[in-house]
Amino acid sequence: MKMFFIAIMVSFCAFIGSTKAYQLEPKNWWVGMKHPDVQIMVRKTDIAGSDIRLTPYEGVSLSEVHFGDSANYAFVTLRISADAKPGELLFEVGKKGIYEQVSYPLLARQPGSAQRKGFSSKDVIYLINPDRFANANVENDSVAGMLEKANPAYRGGRHGGDLAGIIAHLDYFKDMGYTQLWLTPVRENNMAQYSYHGYALTDFYRIDSRMGSNDEYRALTQQAAQRGIGIIMDMVLNHSGLNHWWVDDKPTRDWLNFDGQFSGTSHARQTIQDPHASEFDKKQFNDGWFVPSMPDLNQRQPLFATYLIQNAIWWIEYADLSGIRVDTYSYSDKTFLANWTERIMTEYPNFNIVGEEWSTNPAIASYWQRGKVNQDGYRSSLPSVMDFSLQEAIIKALNEEESWNTGWIRVYQSIANDFLYADTNNLLIFLDNHDMSRVFTKLHQSLDKTKLAMTLLLSTRGIPQIYYGTEVLLDNAPSNDHGDIRIDFPGGFEGHRQDARTAKGLSKSQRQMQNYVRKLTHLRQVYPALSQGTLTHFAPYSGIYSYVRQKDTQSILVLLNKNSQTTRVDMMRYQEILAGAKTAIDLLQGELVDVSQAVEIPKMGAKLLLLKHD
Repeated sequence: MKMFFIAIMVSFCAFIGSTKAYQLEPKNWWVGMKHPDVQIMVRKTDIAGSDIRLTPYEGVSLSEVHFGDSANYAFVTLRISADAKPGELLFEVGKKGIYEQVSYPLLARQPGSAQRKGFSSKDVIYLINPDRFANANVENDSVAGMLEKANPAYRGGRHGGDLAGIIAHLDYFKDMGYTQLWLTPVRENNMAQYSYHGYALTDFYRIDSRMGSNDEYRALTQQAAQRGIGIIMDMVLNHSGLNHWWVDDKPTRDWLNFDGQFSGTSHARQTIQDPHASEFDKKQFNDGWFVPSMPDLNQRQPLFATYLIQNAIWWIEYADLSGIRVDTYSYSDKTFLANWTERIMTEYPNFNIVGEEWSTNPAIASYWQRGKVNQDGYRSSLPSVMDFSLQEAIIKALNEEESWNTGWIRVYQSIANDFLYADTNNLLIFLDNHDMSRVFTKLHQSLDKTKLAMTLLLSTRGIPQIYYGTEVLLDNAPSNDHGDIRIDFPGGFEGHRQDARTAKGLSKSQRQMQNYVRKLTHLRQVYPALSQGTLTHFAPYSGIYSYVRQKDTQSILVLLNKNSQTTRVDMMRYQEILAGAKTAIDLLQGELVDVSQAVEIPKMGAKLLLLKHD
């Protein structure tokens, strides 16, 4: 890779008009950012060796220019002073005295952008596969230039859901008490097949035209914000799609891992923490590709690392995001991940990012959370991780018979491992997601078990995430195929007999579940102890798992009964939290309960008791 340091200079030269042949990424930048530098990737045929100048602009200077190993890339770094004003930068690019003028927008930030609030335990996150949710614009189902066309009859094909369909459901989300939307990737995924899932990006700066446009994505965040709903972008740092333009024309020779040739990952994530792991095994995990169609990105390449950092910041600023979810978090280079998270959290101190570390071992997952003191000295700035341990424990607990080592004890033990985490309230908790069978399927189509699971999810510590359609008992049985797990949302597509938004055609069980979820989410909004309170839990006994959430003067005792009969609970064991309270309000039934004596818990049911300290 060649590197040149270019000084701003004045000379007599010939100019031709500005050209559209230049591709600049990021597409613009902003004044007033915490970090003063921005690196602009300039992509143009045979740009290598060009003289690149910046027309004088107060508060902005050209620091350096790097040319890649390909002749078609230049990386221009600007330094923007704190007093620089928004405007249009003008570059002069040329060879042999012939120059072209290239403009670059420098924008003003939205007021309060740096202080934006990220998602937190106050929220309920609703996870959506956009292609399978709702189709409000049939005109973009198949788009010229996009390789895969709509094929809604095929479970692995594109069904036509889009951003317009999500916008059309914003009032439904608000009514259901969902305060954050996590969309699986909606950026361009121009692959020939299975492109609906979105994780094989072919353009990091463009919304897929079959989903909508960049402007429509920003309209979604704006209209959602008007309803108190934030948008979480699903980002992929580990890989791109094989059809991304940088695969055939790598900016540098080391842009992709394994020299751009497929070598599968071992998925041995524990090599990162293992003090005895070989370098070979670490490399095979980190640098190996998921599949041949997803080249693994080399985040150790400094130009590429900066590109990925700026891409995340650009989307936060451009689209006014309230959070990021990072796919396959641990598969990327861990030094890069520390730098990536630090840059973002320095720019936005109140923001939130959750990383997917698919391990049911909390010792592995907790390694990545900010504030964790690790044996190897690794320091992360990642605020949140996904709690796969609790998800697995809930499913097993509700499907197993009670014994000393099965049933509710699994949930109790999973939460007892919270000492491994630096911030347990910032764990993302869930019953299912787009990569696993749905909770209703896992619980063998039991409405009672699903309601118990949802009660726990929406009343224990952490940030709850609900997968779209769980509120109406979507079921992928008997298949485990991802295309069936990511089933169409009822009413989102023409010809559906059911409509979850209006409850038209829903069964009695579906309506019961939908109303129950709505009640729980609204209780979280009314009673802060359920979302922000400290947690004290009690060892399971006789099919009962129980805990109390406490915040300020508010105490809510949660009693979960998985028995097939009504169970009387002796309140003597709860004296430490009753603190003299004689009565409580049953928040689910709206009834007054005498807690000075045994309390009856309905079979396969729950009570949320707001203790009254008169």
